[in-house]
Amino acid sequence: MTPLAERIRPKTLQDYIGQEHLVSNGAVLYKSILAGTIPSMILWGPPGVGKTTLAAIISHHLNRPFYTLSAISSGVKDVRDVIEKANVYQSENVESASPVLFIDEIHRFNKAQQDSLLGAIERGTIILIGATTENPSFEVISPLLSRCQVYILKELTKNNLISLLDQAIKNDVYLQQKSITIKENEALLRISGGDARKMLNLFEIVVNAFDANQPIVITNDKVMEIAQQKIAIYDKSGEQHYDIISAFIKSIRGSDPNAAIYWLARMIKGGEDVKFIARRLLILASEDIGNANPTALIMANNCFQAVNVIGYPESQIILSQTVAYLASSPKSNAAVEAIMKANELVNQTGDLPVPLHIRNAPTKMMKELGYGKNYEYSHSYEGNFSKQEYMPEHIKGTRIFNPGNNPREKDLRAFLKALWGEKYGY
Repeated sequence: MTPLAERIRPKTLQDYIGQEHLVSNGAVLYKSILAGTIPSMILWGPPGVGKTTLAAIISHHLNRPFYTLSAISSGVKDVRDVIEKANVYQSENVESASPVLFIDEIHRFNKAQQDSLLGAIERGTIILIGATTENPSFEVISPLLSRCQVYILKELTKNNLISLLDQAIKNDVYLQQKSITIKENEALLRISGGDARKMLNLFEIVVNAFDANQPIVITNDKVMEIAQQKIAIYDKSGEQHYDIISAFIKSIRGSDPNAAIYWLARMIKGGEDVKFIARRLLILASEDIGNANPTALIMANNCFQAVNVIGYPESQIILSQTVAYLASSPKSNAAVEAIMKANELVNQTGDLPVPLHIRNAPTKMMKELGYGKNYEYSHSYEGNFSKQEYMPEHIKGTRIFNPGNNPREKDLRAFLKALWGEKYGY
């Protein structure tokens, strides 16, 4: 049987739940749809918030051909086939508007695949609607991004999700035949994590677990009991995305390359985007390793660049090498602790004035006001160091950066102590 989320997928804006900032009466996208003048667009938002549904509704309202591709399984040839079909349609229906091409997970298209869309969009052969869970600024090439309007879809609210459950019970032919009462909904909402598709499909699993002629009363305990029995399904299909990436990061932070590579394999097996994994490694290299091993950031950046050129399956080797290196590196969170402390200090003290002697003085008037006066050029002093003040007067002597206790940062601490021990207490 077709999954519940697909069976009750709305076909009109009136039935669409959520994203009121885009499709409520008078909203920007609502007006474009009614006017029949939609631009090519990228729909950016988390999983299960209605990106695919909205694309289908747009096409339905515009009453034009609607082609669908998935970036996971489609290539340049598939794109060209659709463009050719659109060309034929327009040549046979001269007065008709451009067909719509919907590409799910467009962030998985490489540069060549994205390039293949540019001419057709430019000529108006197709209207592109791309859906992505990743930031388009990072994942969509600039020429394509400049031809598209980006619409941000928000996480569904609790009320949105409850409305979807009510809609399912009332409108689905299969569920209408059953006596269903939702006594408690917290577990359904919590496990779904705001993903409507996940929530509806879990709801159907729970409903099907009851005997055929038994009244169905949904409680938190019942949902948790059935969800635990089905947890392997979610793992295999990559539904536990956030739990697994959390385990992955914490294993590297905990210097366990064995566990880290295991969770890496789980993500790869679940179809996780190779660039998403590489981006998380980049962040971790600074957040959890930092100056305890500065080469870690170089290694992570090289990994990110490499997997942009080499996709699966070969990129898993590059990822494995990098994960093993990062997990085996000494750890320090000094950089993240420092910027957090600095941010807190800025929030508390506001815009403190820059000391006059280290201000920029590009004009005569600024020099006359004392800008840059008495600044001591460090390289003119012994050891390339001058013990002058760099902090605003109000917070001078505040220590923000604290090197860790690993071997390399102990040397760094000794260096700073020799320079600033008296002032900052190193």
